[in-house]
Amino acid sequence: MERTLVLVKPNGVARGLIGEVIGRLERRGLTIKGARMLVMSEELAGRHYAEHLGKPFYAGLVEFITSGPICAMVVGGPSAISVVRAMMGATNPLNAAPGTVRGDYGLDTRQNLVHSSDGPESAEREIGLFFNPEDLV
Repeated sequence: MERTLVLVKPNGVARGLIGEVIGRLERRGLTIKGARMLVMSEELAGRHYAEHLGKPFYAGLVEFITSGPICAMVVGGPSAISVVRAMMGATNPLNAAPGTVRGDYGLDTRQNLVHSSDGPESAEREIGLFFNPEDLV
């Protein structure tokens, strides 16, 4: 059993796509282990995007992710990290395959609809930013 973090970002929340994302994950056979709505603080955004600090697009990432509510989820299942990333599609929605979340709903790379962890270490680090162990089932 593997776990990963999935975020539906402010534009996905505003467009009413939380249920669509959850439905796709569950229909695939993955399990929602925890979920919460929040408005991300700049401090939390800085920790989440720490690897991008100093890059030209960093400020825009933080501004966007803190601009409205997000839905943070821990998703579990066999090979959850790679399965979820494939389901989300390429970061650039213009390159994302139809049938993926970004391919079906994405409009802009800088204001990407969703985030999913890219590996086991980042998944555990990111999950720890958003959830306490007792928050997860």
